[in-house]
Amino acid sequence: MNTLPNSFKYAIIALLGAALFIPFLGGVHLFDWDEINFAECAREMIVTKDYIRAKIDFMPFWEKPPIFIWMQVLAMKMFGINEFSARFPNAIVGIATLISVFYVGRKVMNGKVAFWWVAMYIASWLPHFYFKSGIIDPTFNLFIFLAFFQVHLLHYDDKKPLHATLAGIFLGLAVLTKGPVAILVGLLSLGVYMVVQRRTLPFPKKYLWLTAISAALPFAGWLVAAIVVHGFEYARWFMTEFLTYQVRLFRTEDADHGGPFYYHFIILLIGCFPASPFLFQYFRNPHRSDSMHSKGFIKLMWVMFWVVLILFSIVKTKIVHYSSLCYFPLTFLAAVQLYRITEERQILKKSVLKTFIVVGAVFALLITLLPLVAMNKNAIAPLIDDPFARGNLQADVHWAWWECLPGVAYLGALVYVWAQLKKQNFKVFGTLVIVQVLAIQSSIFHFTPKIEAYSQRAALEFYESFKGQDVYIHSLDFKSYAVLFYAQKQPFAAKEYYDNGKVNEIWLMNGTTDKPAYFIGKIQDSAKYAAFTQFTQLGVKNGFVFYKKK
Repeated sequence: MNTLPNSFKYAIIALLGAALFIPFLGGVHLFDWDEINFAECAREMIVTKDYIRAKIDFMPFWEKPPIFIWMQVLAMKMFGINEFSARFPNAIVGIATLISVFYVGRKVMNGKVAFWWVAMYIASWLPHFYFKSGIIDPTFNLFIFLAFFQVHLLHYDDKKPLHATLAGIFLGLAVLTKGPVAILVGLLSLGVYMVVQRRTLPFPKKYLWLTAISAALPFAGWLVAAIVVHGFEYARWFMTEFLTYQVRLFRTEDADHGGPFYYHFIILLIGCFPASPFLFQYFRNPHRSDSMHSKGFIKLMWVMFWVVLILFSIVKTKIVHYSSLCYFPLTFLAAVQLYRITEERQILKKSVLKTFIVVGAVFALLITLLPLVAMNKNAIAPLIDDPFARGNLQADVHWAWWECLPGVAYLGALVYVWAQLKKQNFKVFGTLVIVQVLAIQSSIFHFTPKIEAYSQRAALEFYESFKGQDVYIHSLDFKSYAVLFYAQKQPFAAKEYYDNGKVNEIWLMNGTTDKPAYFIGKIQDSAKYAAFTQFTQLGVKNGFVFYKKK
């Protein structure tokens, strides 16, 4: 590949990304909450033709700024309001990410490190999987990474005004994608980087001011547009609610998404396999062949990794994708180690080999045992305390014994790779990448629809049955955006429907409504709602109970 023109290399990477990330985007329903949350915001923008304010249930939504939602709107304008459109922006971001890491890898190290970086990104489970999702984080992460890269160039390149401006713009776009956490990550990383480098600011202060001004422009532009269209009071209200929500995420568990301090350590170790084991190959002393340019970037990536990991380990709300920004430095640092091993003949550490086979075996066993567990669900169900989980297992999903064979083949391939690595045969890394890509793609195609059938399909089919009908549908004692997206709810409701910006559940359940009202609950709450004489139970399916108000 080194003999090919650079433009041809980027074209190959773009085509590879398209082949991996675009197929099957619409093959399974969106998952509640996050995927459907943003897709519903985009749908309601189209319905209301209000492209400045994001809304949920046609009430202003303050939890996220609008950039990713705008991207979904554009996709829905092209491909219709559906799952493919909701996920398409991240597929494009995935292609852009692969091109970006290849470019940056060549710029700061060399073409072989760039190649390994792309390989580690597409071969690792969560980094690959997220580009086939409809959540905000892949887009947010790319903007943050590009901002970090521009800050690095600001230190080592002569075009300082350009890099300062671009760093600010990318950081501002990240803020307009997900919020002020972008600034927090940037400032913390810069501070830690200065400590690591044992120096003050690594570039003149005037460029920091230029970055700050540039960073303010995207969010300020949107806020000015919001003031012009919707008034100052809306902008003041949004900023108050938005900042309050960000603080609450940091200080408290949101929606029962808690976990121990080491939560994200485990997520990255397992979810970023096979890149994660190679972090244990790290040597404290930098390699003599590294330039100041590459040494500085390696330090910056370590700083980025630890700042993000520790920050979100401290944050009380624990969700898998909160540490997804670590995918960039983690895969880069793994790529550097692979380069050291394959080109500079470093001896592979025993700790890497042990971690590789243990984590790989866990994945392979999960893939192998999942069909067996599903085929014996009737024997397993009595052991589960949660009535809703037991109800989920009642879903009619067909499994066969031969579906274990891919997991067995995957385990065999990993054992083969491990045995070759023990012999210091590093040509096997290419085999590892191919095995991983095939395992990830086949798992997404084969297992995701079946998992979705257990977890939510009964509810989504209930919602879809009311598409185009002028009725109220509401979820009881659990939060769901799917009821809005899959019923294609329209912005027509009685004035009593809303109470202080929220659905007036008391009126909806007990009052005289202007149109039929339907409800969905979970089976563990069915006794509670059986006492509601105004409810008629329509049916029970896979842990969900359906009602109509008389």
